[in-house]
Amino acid sequence: MATLATLATETQFHVLAVDDSLIDRKLIERLLKTSSYQVTAVDSGSKALEFLGLSGDDEQRDSNPSSVSPDHHHQHIEINMIITDYCMPGMTGYDLLKKIKESKYFKDIPVVIMSSENVPSRINRCLEEGAEEFFLKPVQLSDVNKLRPHLMKGRCKEEDQPSNKRKGMEEIVNSPGRTRSRYSEGLEVVLSQ
Repeated sequence: MATLATLATETQFHVLAVDDSLIDRKLIERLLKTSSYQVTAVDSGSKALEFLGLSGDDEQRDSNPSSVSPDHHHQHIEINMIITDYCMPGMTGYDLLKKIKESKYFKDIPVVIMSSENVPSRINRCLEEGAEEFFLKPVQLSDVNKLRPHLMKGRCKEEDQPSNKRKGMEEIVNSPGRTRSRYSEGLEVVLSQ
């Protein structure tokens, strides 16, 4: 019988990172890889949907089996989590979240939203739509460390307990220390390692 710790070491989790900013995308990619995640990074919500096999007009008809063909590469590459920026041109992170949660194939994949703006209504809306976490940028290693329980929950199908999304949102909104400089010196240290 495999324990959770054994399961975690036997498999590497695959995270799809979505951000239009090259610097932010490289930062989240570096942090995730440092934490032993496999990472695929794309620069838009539409490219994320394309990677998952949900093409432009077809994602609206997700209940139709032809809209997500078994031949698409999402059947061969398992994605365990999606982490996306909120503000992106074209499709926002919130729009991407909604598309993922409407998909019968991907609705159970944990989605995390990132933003440089601490806007309580935005945070609340994302969490209510199904986001697991809402991180303020720049994302830090302590934020990435919060991801594993969501991955383990999804992997082990332990969805018996209600999530603490509301509590997490209140901590973000009510914590004055959670407003971060857009690019601190810590970013330079992380990228130069």
